[in-house]
Amino acid sequence: MRTGLGYDSHRMVNGRRLILGGVEIPYGKGLLGHSDADGLIHAVIDAIFGAAALGDIGSHYPDTDERFRDASGLILLKDAYRLTKDCGYRVVNVDTVILCEKPKLNKYIHDMRKNISGILGIDEGSVSIKAKTNEGMGAIGHNEMIAGLAVVLIE
Repeated sequence: MRTGLGYDSHRMVNGRRLILGGVEIPYGKGLLGHSDADGLIHAVIDAIFGAAALGDIGSHYPDTDERFRDASGLILLKDAYRLTKDCGYRVVNVDTVILCEKPKLNKYIHDMRKNISGILGIDEGSVSIKAKTNEGMGAIGHNEMIAGLAVVLIE
């Protein structure tokens, strides 16, 4: 059994889609990034890579590589999990937190869990997603950014 910790954050901007957990969320702003900027999925990828000691998301999918421009986090997650399985590991469970002042995410969490569990081939009950505000403090609290945290157990 091995654990990995992942983190990702992106600035909120006008003119971008807001995608978290592979779900497009209707909102007036989105996350700025080279790919789809899905901070939740990117944190999960980093946690998986960390648990398997395979580096980080930037070393596998660099923002200097045009192949990954606007790439779906779900496609990157699928590839990251393939690399991890090639090393003989499988994901047991995923626990995540999305730090986001707005929009409210509760009604999207089920679909996010379904997306992640489907790619990782685990039961939806083995994927936890919690949405937390930052109580109006800092860049997250001022709705300037969204961050994702993930812990993954592999065996």
